Amino acid sequence: MLLDDRIDILWVIAATTLVFVMQAGFACVETGFVRAKNSINVAVKNMIDFCVAGACFWLFGYGLAFGSSWGGWIGTNEFAFQHDTLREGVFFLFMLMFCGTATTIVSGAVAERMRYGSYVILSLLMSGFIYPPFVHWAWGGMPNEPTGWLGRLGFVDFAGSTVVHSVGGWMALAAILVLKPRLGRFAGTTTGFTGSNLALSTLGVFLLWFGWFGFNGGSALALTDRVPYIVVNTVVGGCVGGLTAALVSMALFRQTRVELLLNGVLAGLVSVTAGCNALPIAAAALVGSIGGGLSIVGAHLLDRLKIDDAVGAVPVHLFAGIWGTVAVALFGDAQFLPHGDNRLYQALIQLLGIAAAGLWAFGGGLLLVLLVNRVMPLRVSEDAERLGLNIAEHGARTAIGDLISAMESHRRNGDFRTGVPVEPESDVELIARQYNRVAARIDDEIGARAAAIVELARQRRMADEASQAKSAFLANMSHELRTPLNAIIGFADLLGHEPFGPIGDERYRDYANAIKTGGNHLLSLVNDLLDLAKIEAGRFDVQLAEWDLPTLIGEVAELLDREATSKGVVLNAEVDDGLRVVTDHRALRQILFNLIGNAIKFTAAGGQVRVVARGVTAGVELTIVDTGCGMNTQDIKRALEPFVQLEQAPEIARTGTGLGLAVSRALVDMLGGRLQIASEPGVGTRITITLPAHPLPAAA
Repeated sequence: MLLDDRIDILWVIAATTLVFVMQAGFACVETGFVRAKNSINVAVKNMIDFCVAGACFWLFGYGLAFGSSWGGWIGTNEFAFQHDTLREGVFFLFMLMFCGTATTIVSGAVAERMRYGSYVILSLLMSGFIYPPFVHWAWGGMPNEPTGWLGRLGFVDFAGSTVVHSVGGWMALAAILVLKPRLGRFAGTTTGFTGSNLALSTLGVFLLWFGWFGFNGGSALALTDRVPYIVVNTVVGGCVGGLTAALVSMALFRQTRVELLLNGVLAGLVSVTAGCNALPIAAAALVGSIGGGLSIVGAHLLDRLKIDDAVGAVPVHLFAGIWGTVAVALFGDAQFLPHGDNRLYQALIQLLGIAAAGLWAFGGGLLLVLLVNRVMPLRVSEDAERLGLNIAEHGARTAIGDLISAMESHRRNGDFRTGVPVEPESDVELIARQYNRVAARIDDEIGARAAAIVELARQRRMADEASQAKSAFLANMSHELRTPLNAIIGFADLLGHEPFGPIGDERYRDYANAIKTGGNHLLSLVNDLLDLAKIEAGRFDVQLAEWDLPTLIGEVAELLDREATSKGVVLNAEVDDGLRVVTDHRALRQILFNLIGNAIKFTAAGGQVRVVARGVTAGVELTIVDTGCGMNTQDIKRALEPFVQLEQAPEIARTGTGLGLAVSRALVDMLGGRLQIASEPGVGTRITITLPAHPLPAAA
C-alpha cells in the first residue's frame, strides 16, 4: 500500500541521515587519535573525501554498482544518476552514504604522513573504481533479485562488514604499506604516539554508534518487524565488543587503555554488521565480543610487523569485518541464509567473498597506490612531517601550535629575554603566562651563572696549566734520574759478584746487594712516574696493532715465573687459543706486568695466581685472580690513587712504589677499557679488565 511505502521511505531517509552522522563520528575519532599538529589535516581529509565520494558515486559509482549487470561483473548504466521515482532517489542517497563510509576508513590509517593532494586522488580511486565493482558483485540488483556473481552464489553481507568495512580496510592496508611508518613510530622502544584528544575520540565513537542504528537498521530498506531486532543486535555487539577490549586491556596493562576500549566498541559493531538481521542476540554478543578482542590482537600484530596504522583502522574494519562475514555462516538463523541447510557450503561462499574482496581491494588498490606514488609521491617531506601537516599542508595555525613554535625558537636560540606571545582568552593563555614567568627566572639564572662559569673556566685553566707543568717536571726529572740510577745499580751488581777478587768481609757484599735492591726500587718508582707523567700530559703515543694474546701473556708470565717460584706461589695462565687483540703492545704488557706482579707480591707461599683471557662481545676480557691477603672494599678506591700503600700487609707494601695500580688504571683508560676490582681480606683479589674491540689501524 502507498502508506506503507511512504513509511518505508521515511525510515530509509531517517537512516540515511543517521549514516551521514557517522562522517562526523569518523572525523572526531581520527582527529582525537592523532597528534595536535596533524588534527586539522585529518579533519579536512574527512571532509574532502566525502565530497569526492559523493561526486564520484553520483557520476559513475552508482552506475557501476547498481546499473544493469554485464555478466554479474559490472553495472552498465545509471551514470550521472537522475532518479525517476522517490524510491530510486532515496535508495541512491542511502548507498551514497555507504560509499562515503568506505572511503573515509582510509583517512585514519594513513594519517600524519600523507600529502593532501595524493589523498584526494586515492579517495577518487576508492569511491569511483575500487568500491563500486565489489558492491555490484555482492549487492547488485538488491534486495530481491541479485545480479552480481557473488550475490547469485549466495554470499550474505547484510549491511557491509565486507562490502563496506573490509573493502575500506584492504585499501587502507595497501596505502600504509606503501607509505611506510611515521618518523619515530618504531624507533627504539617507542611503539606509539599519544592522541591529542581522546575525549573527542570518545564522542566520535558515540556518534558512530548512533549512526550505526541507521547503517544496519536502514539496510532492511523498509520498516519491517526485523528492524528493532537488527538495532538490538547492533547495540549488543558494540557493548560486548567494548567490554571484551576493556577486559583484555586490564589483563595486559592493568588499566583500561582508552584507545583500545574505543576500537573494541567499533570492532564489535563492524563484526555484527554482516549478520545483524540473522544472528540470534546471544550469537550477536559472541560475535561482537570476538571482534573486540580481534581489534587488540590485530593492532599487536601490525606493531610486530612494523606496519603503522595511525588509528587502528585495519584491525577494526578489516579483521573484524572478515570475522563478522564468516560468523554469518556459523551462527546465522538458517531461514535468512541462502544455503542455511548446508552451513559448510555457506561458509565456503562467505570465504570466497572475503577472498574476492581481498584480491580486488588490496591487489587492485595496491597497484593504484603504487601508480599514484610514482606520479605524485604520497608522503610528505620529513621536514613537513616534523612540523605537522596542519601548517605544512594547509597553513592552518592553532594557539597551541604557535606557542610550541615560540618555545622551540627559545630552545634553538637559547635567548629567554623575550617571552612568548600571550593570546588572551585562548586555551593556552595560562600556559603561556606561566612559561614567561619561568623564562624570566631562567634569564636571571643565566646571568648569574654566566659569571660563575667564567670564574670556573679561569680556575680550571689555571689548574690545567699547573697540571701540565707538574707532568712536564716529573717527566724531565724522571729522565734525569734514570741515568745515574742505572749506573748505581750496575756498579752495585758488579761489586756483588767480586770481579776483582774476594772482598773479604761479607758485610760489604750485603751492602752491595742492598744498594742494588734499593736502586731497582728507586728505578721502578722513576719509571712509574715517567709513565704516569706521559699519560697525564697526553704524550703517551698509542700505536694500535693486532697481537697474539696467548704469546703476550706467556712472555709476561715467563718473566714473573721465577719470582713466583721463589715465593712458593703457583702462577697459571688460561687463554683461549688463537685469541687476538688490537691494542698498544707496550701499554698492555705494562698493565699485565704490574697487575700480575702485584698479585704474586701479595700472595703468601702455597697460594695461587691465575690469569684468564677470553673473547667477549665487547672485545677481550682479562682476569687476574689471586689468593693473597686481599683488602677491604672501602680501601679499593684508595689503592687506585698514586703513592698509596695499604696496611693489610705492611711488610710487603714497603717493597712497592704505590704507583702500579694507578699506572695500570690510567693505561686501561687510555686504551678505552675498563678496570674493576673485587677483593676480600684473607680471601684474595680479582681484577677484571675489559678492552674494547678496536678496529685495525688503516694501512698507510
